[in-house]
Amino acid sequence: MKTSYADITPFVTRDGSLIRELMHPQTQGNHNQSLAEAIVAVGGETLLHRHHAAEELYYIIQGDGIMSLGQEEFPVAVADTVCIPPGVAHKIRNSGDNELRILCCCAPAYRHVDTELLE
Repeated sequence: MKTSYADITPFVTRDGSLIRELMHPQTQGNHNQSLAEAIVAVGGETLLHRHHAAEELYYIIQGDGIMSLGQEEFPVAVADTVCIPPGVAHKIRNSGDNELRILCCCAPAYRHVDTELLE
C-alpha cells in the first residue's frame, strides 16, 4: 500500500499539533502502528500529554525544539530521534525560526482516546 503526501488532509490533534496521518490502520489498513507528520509553528508548542497504550518515536525532519519528556527537558534538532514510552508525560516546543516538522510513529496506532491532556 502507498499514500501520497498531497492527498492527505491535515488535522489538529488533541495536543494542538497539525498532523498528517501518512499511514494509519483506519485509512490504509495496516495493522500495528501509525506514521504521521506533526508540524509545530514557530513559537508554538504542543500541550503536555501522555498516551496510555502507545509508544511513540519522534524523528525530527526540520527545525529545532525543546522536548519535555517526564522530568527531563532537552534540545532536539534535525536527525534526532526521541523514544516516548507509554504513560510518560511529554510536549515539544518549537525554539527555532522555521516550522518544526516531526515524523511520529505510534505503536499501537495513534488513537485520540489514548491521549490524556495534562494541562
